[in-house]
Amino acid sequence: MRFTFPQPILKTLMFVPMFCMAFSAFAETKAPEFIDGTKRVTAEEVVELATNTPDLIIIDARKTSDRESAGWIEGSVGLPDYDTDAESLARHVPSKATPVLFYCNGVKCGRSVKSSKIAIESGYKNIYWFRGGWEEWTEKGMPETH
Repeated sequence: MRFTFPQPILKTLMFVPMFCMAFSAFAETKAPEFIDGTKRVTAEEVVELATNTPDLIIIDARKTSDRESAGWIEGSVGLPDYDTDAESLARHVPSKATPVLFYCNGVKCGRSVKSSKIAIESGYKNIYWFRGGWEEWTEKGMPETH
């Protein structure tokens, strides 16, 4: 005698591996190496930019709760990716030629990627992207604000 799974159980068993693969792919998401239209910088270069570029605007694209619980780069503006659009950028960045730097939690976070792309699409021309983000900043012992 041959055993066969009832149809609802069979459908569920077929769905589980697909769900696991999709979740695994999501969990392993990494920021790209580069974003066209941006200049990628390191933590040391962020310090250099902030020191030598008085009109630089630093935008923290993380969730407000991440910023409040972990701290932030001194002088940065909290503008989460989900609140970033042409209007919100215009409120924080005086002109499309003003240098603006985006960061988030690090290479496994896509928030600064999203915000940088919105800035590019909105016509901003002088965009820096700190791919290593908060993770690199704190690992290197850079100054932070709470």
